Amino acid sequence: MALFSFYNVRKPRQFEHKPIYWDPHREAMQERVSKIKREMGMEEPLEEYKPQIKGSFVEGTSHLKKSMDKGVDSRSLKYRNVKLLVALAVLAALFWFLFWQ
Repeated sequence: MALFSFYNVRKPRQFEHKPIYWDPHREAMQERVSKIKREMGMEEPLEEYKPQIKGSFVEGTSHLKKSMDKGVDSRSLKYRNVKLLVALAVLAALFWFLFWQ
């Protein structure tokens, strides 16, 4: 009456997607034709794709764009948080000296 076994653990099913309407010969032929057309000058050459990731997320969001325009970055936020913690520690020490001693 064993419900769980350490020796016979089943593996999960794997996802297998087989495209229905894909013809590798046709795709290879189209690549060869476009390459020959580019070499002959009948088609514009492909440009190198260079992703410009830096700043693209900020440009897509309004709140990050506003903080970027104000000049607020992660470093200034970190320093502001440290200043706040130091001020709270000084106030706590002052409160302790005034009321408990």
